[in-house]
Amino acid sequence: MGVETRRRPATHLAAPPPNRAPALGAPDAGPQQWHRGMTLVATISLFIGTRAAWTTAMASRPAVAGVISVCYAAILGCAVLCLLVRGRRALTRVDAAVLATAVTLVICGWLLDHAGSDEGVLTVQAASQILHGQPVYGRSWPWLFALHGVGITKTMSGGADYTYGYPPLTALLAAPVYAVLHSTAAATLVPTVALLAASVLLWFLLPAPWRSAATAVCLGFGFLPHYAYSGYPAITALALLVPVVVRWPRTGEGGHLGPRGVLRAACLGAACAAQQLAWFLAPFLLIGLYAVRRGELGPRRALAVTARYTATAALTWSAANAYFAVQDFPAWLNGILLPLEQKAILHGQGVMGISYYFTDGSSRLDYYSYGSQLLLLGLLAAALLFVRRLGPALTVLPWLAFYLATRSQDGYFLMMTPLWLAAAATVPATAFATAWQPRLPRITGRRARTAVAAGLLAPALACVVIAAASPPPLRMSLAPRFARHGSHVGVTTIDVRAVNTTGTALEPHFASRTGQGASNWWTIASGPAVLAAHATADYRVEPQGGFRAMPGGHGPGSYLIAVTGTPMTITSARIPAATPALR
Repeated sequence: MGVETRRRPATHLAAPPPNRAPALGAPDAGPQQWHRGMTLVATISLFIGTRAAWTTAMASRPAVAGVISVCYAAILGCAVLCLLVRGRRALTRVDAAVLATAVTLVICGWLLDHAGSDEGVLTVQAASQILHGQPVYGRSWPWLFALHGVGITKTMSGGADYTYGYPPLTALLAAPVYAVLHSTAAATLVPTVALLAASVLLWFLLPAPWRSAATAVCLGFGFLPHYAYSGYPAITALALLVPVVVRWPRTGEGGHLGPRGVLRAACLGAACAAQQLAWFLAPFLLIGLYAVRRGELGPRRALAVTARYTATAALTWSAANAYFAVQDFPAWLNGILLPLEQKAILHGQGVMGISYYFTDGSSRLDYYSYGSQLLLLGLLAAALLFVRRLGPALTVLPWLAFYLATRSQDGYFLMMTPLWLAAAATVPATAFATAWQPRLPRITGRRARTAVAAGLLAPALACVVIAAASPPPLRMSLAPRFARHGSHVGVTTIDVRAVNTTGTALEPHFASRTGQGASNWWTIASGPAVLAAHATADYRVEPQGGFRAMPGGHGPGSYLIAVTGTPMTITSARIPAATPALR
């Protein structure tokens, strides 16, 4: 009777399950599918605005159009490769190709559009002043805007801002470039190069799967390059903030800044010397840094390392500003604080639109500004009290305050979006697990903490409600006079009866608004400069040039607005349509 022998299956020949991930130790394991998706999204983002650039180039710079055509081929090739390559290293090479294509397209964009906006024009004039040893701050250059045909920032007092209102670093960097180029291209080249450098740096600093997201956010979507082409100093500040934000909770580990910590602090100070938006981020980072280090080192050593970090940043900021502060301290101080104090005319997508676009106005516009300031303070307090929960979002929180401001342009939000990405990729919630938080007596549980947070933000909300609910200060009735110029029908004068319903004397300034933007100031041909409290007056106002075309069709129409600077108020009244005979 024999013994049956069974063979074992040859397991070493069996194929692995199809859904099993490759071993982590395997050489050049396959990339994660979301990494492929990120690369593909970045590749697709390069199509944004590329056709318009190619069309412009064909009419003015055919060689640039040829380069853009080659970039189209690169985009298509990257799209194919990102779905076909099998190794992580190979996909990283595709990421690098996407970045190189994006950089090429941005350079082509600058060659096609480098004239600059009002910010670029002011920066290049400041650079010229520096080269010639002339003062930068406290000087008005109204002729620049007519010469270059750029927009003007109007103020609620009936004037406009013609001065340089930014810290000096971007102008300092533009000065040697202007010495070579002698045009506004110098002011746009500096932020464009800064954006490209920041994009490449962020690409290398981020984990591999996140790198193409940096390409898309910084270059592919298109909005940041266009701000750079316009010469915005905020792009220079953004570039300097990139090394500050990436893995920022590691700064000062062990109680020592080290070369990297010193470099981060210096970059923070330089960013604050480039544009004021960096000022709003700095206190949030300092609060977060102190909380993280105190959880690791205790109060004394944490305070010491945070103080060294702050001192290094302050020293860098002071070095960039010292010459101008010594030259004319009051003018320099007024210049760098100008955007915070100028009372520019309403503009943006924030809650101030309630009073500007959707109601007849408000007699308490200042409360929007109060609400913005209180929200900023409330967010700072919340960051201190709940840093373990809010820590990962500290690079986003500062910009919430701008949504309540009277100038709430989306540029204040989107110009710093690469910092949001840097935090998402390199600042995990675990970095704040042991961070220090102040003990709140009798405040325990989620509901209690939510109530505290709501209490911190409630004053800002109350201010917004007051501003939005306040009635307009004037009651206006309009009697326009129309004329036809060629194919256009427009207004030549408007007779206004204005009743001041408030107990404060007001000095109204008139303009028209069609859609979201206000016109240049209208001239008061007759009527009092100051309208006394509870008084009634008749005004005759005329548009600049004596004619203002009115929109046709069935749109929202045009409005005459009357604004005052102190207090900040606005009144809107719809301009009646022209008679059918004139249409």
